[in-house]
Amino acid sequence: MSLLAPKPSSPCTKVCVLDAVTGLCEGCGRTRDEIALWGSMPESLRQAVMGTLQDRLRAAYPDRTRP
Repeated sequence: MSLLAPKPSSPCTKVCVLDAVTGLCEGCGRTRDEIALWGSMPESLRQAVMGTLQDRLRAAYPDRTRP
């Protein structure tokens, strides 16, 4: 039995650039506050936020091609 807590799920893409205009990380779409609080958020809230990220990025950068 492991005594370590499971690693929190994360949408991080290792492209950590906060856009000054949108306030979003250009890699994952999270806000600065979400990134700062991520480790202390309950998993259910992390999952809820992750469910919004693709739409956020599409709305913020409509001309960008994303896989």
